[in-house]
Amino acid sequence: MNETPQPPLPSVRRLVEQGAAGLHRYPDNTAGALLAALAGRLGVPAGRILVGPGSAGLCQHLLQALGRPGAGAPPRTGVVHAALSFEAYPLLIANAGARPVPVPMAGYGHDLAAMAEAVGTDTRAVIVCNPNNPTGAVLRRAEIEAFLDRIPPEVTVVVDEAYREFVTDPDVPDLVELARDRDNVCVLRTFSKAYGLATLRVGYAVVPEPVAATARMVGAVFFPGGLGQAAAVASLDPAADDELRTRCAEVTAERARLGHRLRRIGLPVAPSEANFVWLPLGAAAQAFTDRCRAAGILVRGYPDHGVRITVGTAEQTDRLCAAVGDFAVTHLPAAVAR
Repeated sequence: MNETPQPPLPSVRRLVEQGAAGLHRYPDNTAGALLAALAGRLGVPAGRILVGPGSAGLCQHLLQALGRPGAGAPPRTGVVHAALSFEAYPLLIANAGARPVPVPMAGYGHDLAAMAEAVGTDTRAVIVCNPNNPTGAVLRRAEIEAFLDRIPPEVTVVVDEAYREFVTDPDVPDLVELARDRDNVCVLRTFSKAYGLATLRVGYAVVPEPVAATARMVGAVFFPGGLGQAAAVASLDPAADDELRTRCAEVTAERARLGHRLRRIGLPVAPSEANFVWLPLGAAAQAFTDRCRAAGILVRGYPDHGVRITVGTAEQTDRLCAAVGDFAVTHLPAAVAR
């Protein structure tokens, strides 16, 4: 599920434990303290920020909000997305009363030219995942800017940056910065991954103010919960920054080690800028997934495509590699194993 192997920051854990005494109280339904903390951190007005049940939940809220045309305007139902991206997108799109428009990938990443071509008069939105889940591929500044320039202003581009904190490539832009002067770009982020708050379900989005106003009317009531709001505010405290950077650096170092170990035993590994690696195993994906499960290790298999492996601890890396040490020899043709 791409959780971090590390628990929440100690100060955040203490705050959540102490907050258990207030479980009988409703949370602040405006999430005022969290919005203020995010606005200060991001340098954007609080009116442009949405908070909700993780980036996935916010994605659905945005798609629902974007499906409310103005008076006399025809409904827009198409949502363009990469064909091998976050597996929940088609469901979120359908739940928002829209129609998925999948576009095949270009290698491990988005085919931005084909996605732009897929935009039509009935397109409600385009979803871009950067880094992409499950392949770990990233889009860089020049290609994203060129893509955004091709999208009509009435079509919203939703950029999912759930794994942004693990990016080490300096040419991958901060979409919040890039979207400041664009009125059709929404950026999704989450506290579930790098911050280690997956069970509390806290995400946020930076969106144009008219979109924010509509999205607040379709969002879930009393989300995030009180403990989630408090934990997210504490995670944004500047005092926690050094600890977060250290933890992300540990994950990215282990990501490199995991990829190196897997390549040494003959398995193909795609470049990754997230907290997981992608093995393009094709027809052997299910056999690899089964081998891992038999060893008590859960990986995410995509039949006939590949396998996504979340970066864990050094001990977990060693255990995984021991379990699949002969897989390339027994299951992969020479053209795939490298």
